Amino acid sequence: MSVSIKGKVAAITGAASGIGLECARVLIEEGAKVVLIDRAADRLETCCAELGPNALSLSVDLLQPSEVSAILPKILDLAGGLDIFHANAGAYIGGEVVNGNPDDWDRMLNLNINAAFRSVHAVLPHMVAQKSGDIVFTSSIAGMVPVVWEPIYTASKFAVQAFVHTTRRQVAKHGVRVGAVLPGPVVTALLDDWPKAKMEEALASGSLMQPREVADAVLFMLTRPRNVTVRDLVILPNSVDL
Repeated sequence: MSVSIKGKVAAITGAASGIGLECARVLIEEGAKVVLIDRAADRLETCCAELGPNALSLSVDLLQPSEVSAILPKILDLAGGLDIFHANAGAYIGGEVVNGNPDDWDRMLNLNINAAFRSVHAVLPHMVAQKSGDIVFTSSIAGMVPVVWEPIYTASKFAVQAFVHTTRRQVAKHGVRVGAVLPGPVVTALLDDWPKAKMEEALASGSLMQPREVADAVLFMLTRPRNVTVRDLVILPNSVDL
């Protein structure tokens, strides 16, 4: 049995493209109001104009801690409430550790871990106070199965999984659900640094998913009855052998 999200208010980080944008589109189609959060202000405005009046833009640089910590009142001012928070924004770095750039690692780790955790910290008191809410992370299959060609990215998603599993148990008593969607490879800008030969092989073999498929999985999580939590939802292309 599905539960309607019509009339709910959601906020999604990294919502100007890829999985975040498709999640916004799906939730709006289901009757929710969505605050799209991203640092790309112009792109946000374009997306919201396309999605209609239930799409609201909020420009935030997630790598600026003070901006992240201040997102809740801005969301409430824009949308009048908050029922669903999707910590979706992230970055990707692959490759061998021996050839890696730790400065690039720092930026990715700050976005995938610190900014995500800080954003949840910012909105969680509101959900606890209203005794209801959903927090969803865009994690990765790399948070469950270590991927040899992306050790730093894998480490960031293992951290996300640990946070999801522990925070869920802390806040369940307040009526707040916490879960993660763990996709395999998805056609998004995060894969821009894949080697060309690897990308061509993946496209030819059908081992990449589209963002809409992940968005539909997130909708499934959010529309379960309130006595059920989908803690981890793994979604993979059929040709991925993991």
